[in-house]
Amino acid sequence: LEEIPWPVQDSGNILKQGYLEKRSREPSFFGSEWHKRWCVLTQRNFLYYTNEKSKQPKGSFPIERYQARLDPQLRKDSRKKCCFQLLCPGKRSYEFTAPSPAEAQDWVEQIRFLLRDLSSLTIPCEEEEEEEELSKDRDSSDSMDNSQNSTLNPEELELEGDDIYEVLPGE
Repeated sequence: LEEIPWPVQDSGNILKQGYLEKRSREPSFFGSEWHKRWCVLTQRNFLYYTNEKSKQPKGSFPIERYQARLDPQLRKDSRKKCCFQLLCPGKRSYEFTAPSPAEAQDWVEQIRFLLRDLSSLTIPCEEEEEEEELSKDRDSSDSMDNSQNSTLNPEELELEGDDIYEVLPGE
C-alpha cells in the first residue's frame, strides 16, 4: 500500500492539484517574493506543500467562504495574466501565479464550483435550485418575447430623446 499524506486523507477527494507560485507575506530582499508550491484543492481545504513529495503541508486553510478571482494586478511582468487571488473577509488573502492564463482560469473556476457546492451543502436548498433552473428557462423564453416586442422600445427611447433636446432650445 502506498503511503497517503495525512492531510489529503482526512480532507476528502482532491479536486485539483499542481504547481503554483505563491506570494510570500514577507518578501525577502534577496529571494523572490514568489515561491513555487505544490498546491492541492480538496472538497474542504486548500493545502500547499514545498513540493509534490512533501508529506506535511507548509500551510493549509479551509476554502469555505473564500472567493477566487483572476487578478492581473498582482504582477508587472509577462505572467500577470496567470495570477489569481483567494480572498476572505477578515482573513488573510492568498496570491498565486499559475503556469498559464488558462490554468489560472481553471483554478478559479474549480474553486468557484466547489464554493457553490459548499454553500448548497450548508444550507439545504435543493428544491430552490430546481426552481432557479425553471426560472432560467422562463427568462430565456421572456427574452425571446422581448425581441418580438423590441420594436416598441426604440420608439419610446426616441421620444425620451426628443424631450431632452426640446429642453435646450438655445442650441
